[in-house]
Amino acid sequence: MTEKTLGIIGGSGLYDLPELEGREEIRVDTPFGSPSDAFVTGTIHGVRTAFLPRHGRGHRLAPHELPFRANLWAMKRLGMECVVGVSAVGSLKENIRPGELVLVDQFIDRTRGRTSESTFFSDGCVAHAHFAEPIWEPLRQQALAAARAAGAVAHDRGTYVCMEGPLFSTRAESHLYRSWGADVIGMTNLQEAKLAREAEIAYSTIALVTDYDCWREGEDAVDVAAIIAILRQNVDLARRAVVELCGRIAAGEPIGASGAMAHAVMTDKARITADARRRLDIMVAKYLG
Repeated sequence: MTEKTLGIIGGSGLYDLPELEGREEIRVDTPFGSPSDAFVTGTIHGVRTAFLPRHGRGHRLAPHELPFRANLWAMKRLGMECVVGVSAVGSLKENIRPGELVLVDQFIDRTRGRTSESTFFSDGCVAHAHFAEPIWEPLRQQALAAARAAGAVAHDRGTYVCMEGPLFSTRAESHLYRSWGADVIGMTNLQEAKLAREAEIAYSTIALVTDYDCWREGEDAVDVAAIIAILRQNVDLARRAVVELCGRIAAGEPIGASGAMAHAVMTDKARITADARRRLDIMVAKYLG
């Protein structure tokens, strides 16, 4: 029987997963430096799970400082076939309220200066992955069902604007994103989705709504204290959703993204550098010849 696995990247407020059984703390060395923190591994409902706090315990890392490549490379090294990124977001729609969840299916990239942290393929090997559908749909569907079973108001689908940060939006920017039809705004998940695709990891986002960004008339701009209060309320809900998701993964068909990079590598195999092969071996060795 194929072992079921699930990696969890915890966002703002979610720095631990006490539900893990047989907990073990593991530090992973990667060709891309150190991940955000040590991983905590164990099992939930028999599913082998690895948890990583995205910003480090104590929230030490700003969005633009995150070692996205190291985090996803380490997830692959630990054998995680699926990864869910839990993320705090602002709402850009009246009907998406603080305290609710969104299982997004699309992204808009508004980041700057993250080019090196957005791909594994550079410095000796070039690849172009299909990314029209950036979220792995079978995993997203399971996460949606799990969130609702855990008692959440969970919205099916949505577009996530990934902004640079660490400051929140201006009011003009917030209105611009609304005019585009976007649903939520955050600072982290797009790079994770890109790297997961390149690593042939099935990836989905559970977006936890904390506020209305700053577009809503008659409401104060983003209040950090209010966000933290909502985050505390949402952490328990997020944990329940993750536990429920593990149960569904345990009971269902295996989910994975094997084959996603089958035709993506463009560099002549004879010209792929030894250093590039070393970095990419655990992800796409079968395509490098």
